[in-house]
Amino acid sequence: MGQLNKYLVKDYLIAFATAMLLITFAFSVGAIYKAIDIMAKGFSVAIVWRFFVYNIPYSLAYSIPISALFSTLLLFGRLSSDSEVSAMKSGGLSLWQIASPVIVISIGLSCVCLYNNCVIYPATTYANRQLIKGLGVEDPIKLLEEGRFIREFPGYMIYVGKKNKNRVRDLVVYQIEQDTGKITRSIRAGSGILSADSAKGLLKIDLFDVRIEVPDPADPGNSSKTRYVSARSYPIRMNFNELMGKKNVAKKRKNMSIFELIYKTRDAGGALELLSKKDRLQERCRDMVEINQRICLAMSPFMFVLIAIPLGIKSHRKESSFGMLMSLGIMFLYYAFIIVSDMLDSHHELRPWLIAWVPIVCGQFAGLLMIRRAN
Repeated sequence: MGQLNKYLVKDYLIAFATAMLLITFAFSVGAIYKAIDIMAKGFSVAIVWRFFVYNIPYSLAYSIPISALFSTLLLFGRLSSDSEVSAMKSGGLSLWQIASPVIVISIGLSCVCLYNNCVIYPATTYANRQLIKGLGVEDPIKLLEEGRFIREFPGYMIYVGKKNKNRVRDLVVYQIEQDTGKITRSIRAGSGILSADSAKGLLKIDLFDVRIEVPDPADPGNSSKTRYVSARSYPIRMNFNELMGKKNVAKKRKNMSIFELIYKTRDAGGALELLSKKDRLQERCRDMVEINQRICLAMSPFMFVLIAIPLGIKSHRKESSFGMLMSLGIMFLYYAFIIVSDMLDSHHELRPWLIAWVPIVCGQFAGLLMIRRAN
């Protein structure tokens, strides 16, 4: 490696490491508050430390791309402001040669993010849930995660469309016969309120605007014999003491590795066979959105660096505040597409998993084009 490359790599890594430490800390603030709460309950420092460390890989999934963007804008903004880019070009170097060390680093960061997003952080978030459950501090209401079919409660399979604290909307509840695994009753509700009775070990769901479908026990496959009942409200009571006593914790979508998600989308284990066709498509759609978002998020360091190199040179600014402001603007545009894909994750016909690729493909193309023009 030449002296110039060493100089660029050193400056870039210093800026990147500083930014990553600060941004990772910012993303970990919620975990810090939770760790303090665990410590206040009298648990050992070792357990609190494990809880905090398990949260770091998830924070890195976001802090690495943001740090790559910020440090690239800062480095090339400073080089341009000090006329070092012009001096290098006068010495016969092209912009591609100047930027190549940083581009190579960004490819390495994308590879690290890919492994982290697909394997490491799902495993550590799952380990954290197991740790929390083992401590007995998990809130049973939090088990009802939106956009996922919950099978943890014996005799029930529950789907929550939207959730805001203890208020939920668009619920589907399947009551299942545990011996045969057949659906004995389907309940759909427009809204509901969740509450937990810790003394009795009950999770209460008060449903509103309810429609109940009861198949004929003698001929459950015949829809003409299905009874339909409507009600303003309908209470459901589920025992969570037995659930909390289980050693294993059911994995949420965020806890699954990318290989488990792919296996699930193919329904290789027959996990979705009880659901209606519409519900199966929605469940697969959400899994596809999760898979593609993880891959796109892993590729974002490379895309951010390609965009940040020409933008940093054009800015002619070396102030960190300006670099941060420009970084926020680019991040806002990128994450807007991620948010849109999340909002449409129940609309299989729109293929929302492809939306996450729009900023990646467009960003890489725009970055390469701008570098070529600047060269």
